Amino acid sequence: MIKVSVMYPNTPGARFDHVYYRDKHMPLLKQRMGDACVRYTVDKGLAGGAPGAPPLYIGMCHIFSESVEAFQAGFGPHAAEIMADIPNYTDLAPVMQISEVVVG
Repeated sequence: MIKVSVMYPNTPGARFDHVYYRDKHMPLLKQRMGDACVRYTVDKGLAGGAPGAPPLYIGMCHIFSESVEAFQAGFGPHAAEIMADIPNYTDLAPVMQISEVVVG
């Protein structure tokens, strides 16, 4: 199992519509990827590690897939459409990481 984390840095003055991201963008991604997306989570940044510190990321999602190849097969054919939806909820550039899920 792998996890694709898509994180949006908490940049002062940036726009991020959490409702659109949760209710429109992520369901679009799941619908297009089908079974290649086993499940996903959506996070809303609240705070940093130190008391009173802002979160490093304003929002993020984690997409779980059986393998990198399964993710690429599900995401690749729809990448242009999914990426074109980004301006509908943010003006930030996402940071991505693919991880192996060691404990789940």
